[in-house]
Amino acid sequence: MRLETDLKLGFKEVMIRPKRSTLKTRAQVALDRTFTFLHSGREWSGVPVIASNMDTVGTFDVADVLARFDMMTAIHKHYGEEDWTRFLAGRGEGIYQRIMVSTGIAEQDLVRLNRILSAHPDLQFICLDVANGYVEVFVDCLRRVRESYPEKTIVAGNVVTGEMVEELLLSGADIVKVGIGSGSVCITRVKAGVGYPQLSAVIECADAAHGLGGRIISDGGCVSAGDVAKAFGGGADFVMLGGMFAGHDESGGELLEREGQHYKLFYGMSSSTAMEMHSGGVADYRASEGKTVEVPYRGPIAETVKDILGGVRSACTYVGASALRELTKRTTFIRVLEQNNPVFA
Repeated sequence: MRLETDLKLGFKEVMIRPKRSTLKTRAQVALDRTFTFLHSGREWSGVPVIASNMDTVGTFDVADVLARFDMMTAIHKHYGEEDWTRFLAGRGEGIYQRIMVSTGIAEQDLVRLNRILSAHPDLQFICLDVANGYVEVFVDCLRRVRESYPEKTIVAGNVVTGEMVEELLLSGADIVKVGIGSGSVCITRVKAGVGYPQLSAVIECADAAHGLGGRIISDGGCVSAGDVAKAFGGGADFVMLGGMFAGHDESGGELLEREGQHYKLFYGMSSSTAMEMHSGGVADYRASEGKTVEVPYRGPIAETVKDILGGVRSACTYVGASALRELTKRTTFIRVLEQNNPVFA
């Protein structure tokens, strides 16, 4: 046993300190980034916010809307080859920079991945996704996928420590997904006692990734536009959102009505709901590590997207960053005991 006593922080425990700015308006802030990826060598440009690959978030309908904002969607892994064909028919080449094909590491997942990529070779991004990116079998699978698809940009995760970020990058990942237990419908920290405060994970993992020429996604922990700004300020190259994109017209999940109010079902991919839907139930050897909630219906997702991007632009103006790429260099975090005045909460 070993005890680490270094301070680790989540988004709610800090704020960004304002700094002198010469910007006249939020409209001057450029949110697009351009990256050239470590292994694939591909160049990508866009707004680096990604809808999570949950089947209540990472839908084709969400992808359609986010693409209009130059953002990305990690399409969930439960669409079949025919679904992909229907979605991609007649769309221009630009859509391929705005979507990822998600997959697990089971053999049937990899067979499905191969079928989709064989049918649609212009797809550029693979999101290799497991809850626990520390297991050796995951690293072995990553190496196999990289060998099979040398020209694809591969996202791999999830992990929360610098040494494992380095391991995944050296094993073939271009981008590492960072976050364990921080999601709004994840209860890994309760069931397993395992996790890492998200802001500290982002800061430490970004440092490790950038030293090798890799990139990271901050996945989880954001409950507001301000948290998205903090993730970018901490060094994240991309920010992935689940709960903030749930409950909309384009999101997945059943639409429910309770006493005249409308809700949409939202659940973690390790929840009993997801496992009963996709895996025949929770296996005897494991526990459910996700929860199922009813999210108030929020209408079109475009309005939420505008609110998030507006918040990030505002953060940039408060610290004098004329472009998103400058935000981390202009960010100083201060520790706080409260985020806002709750009197009318």
